[in-house]
Amino acid sequence: MRLTYPTALVLQALLDGRHHGFDIMDATGLPSGTVYPILRRLDAEGYVRSRWEKEGVARKQQRPARRYYELTAGGATMAREAVARARGLAAAGTRLLRPVEREG
Repeated sequence: MRLTYPTALVLQALLDGRHHGFDIMDATGLPSGTVYPILRRLDAEGYVRSRWEKEGVARKQQRPARRYYELTAGGATMAREAVARARGLAAAGTRLLRPVEREG
């Protein structure tokens, strides 16, 4: 699977216990056109499993039914590794972008 920064953000949101698209969008700041394709790809590759909530629950709250996503065991392992890798890259980028100290 190709790991992009947005994918790492979605994986972190799932690790943090976000389970449906709008929660993931709120946590990541990513638009639906980015989040849902990532979730579909993760689901297709077996890293995430999804289910629709019961219609009665949604009807009682007067909203459409939500699709809930959760990491599989393999997905959780991959997510922790992916997030660690993304953090490492971000830290390396920060170090590279610091101004060079000049000797006086």
